[in-house]
Amino acid sequence: MKMKSRIRAVFLFAGALAILLPARLAAQSTGRIEFNARVSPTGGQPEPVRQLTFYLLRKSLEDIRAEALQLAPAPDMDKFIDALAVSPELKEWMKKHRSVQLSGGDFTKSIAPSEIMNVPEFFKAYMSRNAAFKGVGFPEPKFKEKDREANPEKYKQEKDQYLAAIQKFVAAMPESVEGIDIDLNDIDPYSKWDALVHKQRRLQESHALELAQERYLVAQSDTDLDGDGSFAGVAPGNYWIGMLGSEAISGDVHLHWDYPVTVRRGETARVELSNVNASRPSIEAQNSTN
Repeated sequence: MKMKSRIRAVFLFAGALAILLPARLAAQSTGRIEFNARVSPTGGQPEPVRQLTFYLLRKSLEDIRAEALQLAPAPDMDKFIDALAVSPELKEWMKKHRSVQLSGGDFTKSIAPSEIMNVPEFFKAYMSRNAAFKGVGFPEPKFKEKDREANPEKYKQEKDQYLAAIQKFVAAMPESVEGIDIDLNDIDPYSKWDALVHKQRRLQESHALELAQERYLVAQSDTDLDGDGSFAGVAPGNYWIGMLGSEAISGDVHLHWDYPVTVRRGETARVELSNVNASRPSIEAQNSTN
């Protein structure tokens, strides 16, 4: 009976080793990440990022977004411009300046006198805004419509002189360009372009989040009330700690992270996430989504 009991004990011990040894070896062959996340409002003290989900990814979220861009390319501005019902000269101006915005002070300041003269829409708007200044310094035409056919050479010469005088006036009085965007409001395509860009960005972000979760997700962890979280049993390698579709918010500050971390066999990597190493510190993140 004693022999049988000893044999039985040996088998039980061997069985326990068979169960515990692989688990111990597995623990020794992997690593662990412990992190704490805090966010500081402007002029305030750091606060724990409580009960938010953090993700461990095998690829930087920035690189995942670049990959998603291939699935949903950015809108083609040239094609958008080509489809507009405006003059060829205005289309050329938009392509040259890489802008479809025809409003605001930055726009009016960017227009050169020669562009006022050469783009029909700009010239018409400029003349409309400055009609009231005729007789008080604004050039007045000397050419007469009757000379268009009766004396075309004279007509052309005097009209060219008039246009040259206007361009000279524009150069001397750049403030006279202010306000012409009001007359361009009906043809300003910026709101349509902006809506198209934002729609495409939302689609790109959706693709990026899908890729992150379906192809590159290793683990996820919810922070506790102290802002602490961890990832256990992580194979050695390079990873990124990030947030998907959420932000850490404190006052006027909105943060998310895409922070690189290296895991080594049998070791614990400790990470402090803060405003300093956030992907988009401060209010910029909030403004970019509006």
